[in-house]
Amino acid sequence: MSDRAGGVPCMWMRGGTSKGGYFLKDDLPDDTAARDAFLLRIMGSPDPRQIDGMGGADPLTSKVAVVAKSAREGIDVDYLFLQVFVDKAVVTDAQNCGNILAGIGPFAIERGLVAPAGDETRVAIYMENTGQVAIATVQTPGGMVTYAGDTAIDGVPGTHAPVPLAFRDTAGSSCGALLPTGHAVDIVNDVPVTLIDNGMPCVVIKAQDVGITGYEDRETLDADEALKARIEAIRLAVGERMNLGDVSAKSVPKMMLVAPPRQGGSVTVRSFIPHRAHATIGVLGAVSVATACLLDGSPAAEVAVVPEGARKTLSVEHPTGEMSCVLDTDDNGAVVSAALLRTARKLMDGIVYV
Repeated sequence: MSDRAGGVPCMWMRGGTSKGGYFLKDDLPDDTAARDAFLLRIMGSPDPRQIDGMGGADPLTSKVAVVAKSAREGIDVDYLFLQVFVDKAVVTDAQNCGNILAGIGPFAIERGLVAPAGDETRVAIYMENTGQVAIATVQTPGGMVTYAGDTAIDGVPGTHAPVPLAFRDTAGSSCGALLPTGHAVDIVNDVPVTLIDNGMPCVVIKAQDVGITGYEDRETLDADEALKARIEAIRLAVGERMNLGDVSAKSVPKMMLVAPPRQGGSVTVRSFIPHRAHATIGVLGAVSVATACLLDGSPAAEVAVVPEGARKTLSVEHPTGEMSCVLDTDDNGAVVSAALLRTARKLMDGIVYV
């Protein structure tokens, strides 16, 4: 672990619609408890404002990436995602984060873990949380990472360089199977749900089945204590069924409330992560919801507009825009790969202090 008068090298980056601290693994304590204590301290947790740390008082801005050169064949870097809770002394590796993933390729190149290769550099990333691989394509004109470009994503002001992310073999990443119960529909607390994991464990529910329209804004949803109590009861009830065990202290599964699209997309989603409404939707959460839309008889399929063809682009509408998922399917209609377009930006590179 580095020690510059109590400081550690860190790059603060926006990845997709999240942001957080990006660290080289060797710069953090080897001991997990010591590492977690350090991360809680630098984020300022537990405190609702995270006033004594770098966190932004929101789960989307209290995230950490730990990156190392990989010894795995065909892989450039290993990436461990850690969610630092805001108001609890909890650091968890129970999930991936596809938004923070968008910054891994640029960070790896900036730190010299991957050599730039022409105007675009492909970075193969092993996601330690779930054992899956993603390929990020980073813009490197003149052998340097650039964050400037013309790509816009909803939830982020302005335009930036594109960072396409391609995923394969994400089904069952945390739960052991795409549908851990083997069913497209289960009944939990008298509510039809789909328990699914295509990169992110999710519970997909029709919004109307829990008493809302699915078009509410984030503030309205966060203020609806009755709604949150109802979906939390469902979440706690499905932990064992999803092979996640007791989820009372975990950040998975995510709760996805779906409704028919209103802006020309495929489906509308209101996502809980899991106790606060998401301003947008997570990358792998969007992949899981889009996949659920293809399951005959599922709550998502009942409200979704799904295009024809083996390659389907599903636009997932969320509170601040949409996220398009490109799904490739086999002859049986099963999803075999997914790709999304993200952006990232380096915000700060320096030393963070405990």
